[in-house]
Amino acid sequence: MGIQYTVGQTPIYNVHVRIRKAGNQVAVSYMDFTSPNVQFTYDLRNNNTFTKDNRNFINALSVNQLNTLGNVSLLDIYLSTGNVVEPHIHQNASELVYCISGAAVVSIINPFTKQLLNFSIQPGQVANVPQGWWHYEVATVDNTHLLAIFDAPIPEFIGASDMLRLTPASVLAHTYCMNEELVEAALAPITDTVVIGPPANCAAINQVQGVSTSNTAHPNQAMQGQYVQGQGKKVYLHRDEQQPYPQFHPVIGNGWDYL
Repeated sequence: MGIQYTVGQTPIYNVHVRIRKAGNQVAVSYMDFTSPNVQFTYDLRNNNTFTKDNRNFINALSVNQLNTLGNVSLLDIYLSTGNVVEPHIHQNASELVYCISGAAVVSIINPFTKQLLNFSIQPGQVANVPQGWWHYEVATVDNTHLLAIFDAPIPEFIGASDMLRLTPASVLAHTYCMNEELVEAALAPITDTVVIGPPANCAAINQVQGVSTSNTAHPNQAMQGQYVQGQGKKVYLHRDEQQPYPQFHPVIGNGWDYL
């Protein structure tokens, strides 16, 4: 909203007040649109926030790059087949995922129905992720380009890779009645925030562990099979069995505050 205030006897009309709500806190910022520092345009290629390789990377735009932005921000996401924007939540924002090119499956967990929902999107289609819901995106073809739009000036981000690697294996084993040594061994390769998985060194890690790498490069390869349509969602099935393909568990860090 615009406001008027005075300096001495002179009215000032060029100040814009923006009120932003984050959780239970309301932040008020003041923008002088006559300032030489006002920004109205930006090239996202100048703000790469993560790169796995030249086909899998994310560029970002927030109020830190474009100070006239209101309650909006975005991630410009490029993925090749089988690559995953790891499971995560945005605790301060909803996310609208728009497919520009290629194809992807946006998977979300509905915390009220306790259901995993899988939505396939192609160019011109969107999938919406409510604020705080667990979700991830999987590219099903090469040259997939997604735009993730948030209703927050800086989207916060908490991912599974950080939660898994930072939670002691003893706590996970005790809480869920699992073998601690197996839990520790399974999570040992997760040494950093993944962002786009599988990690570039996944094949090398599996070779060290004695695991077959036949499906490592493209873990979603089995998802190239048929879709099942129903109740507003599409679920990938194995080529040779009528069961939903198991989803993956990689993730991001504890906030996109560096955007």
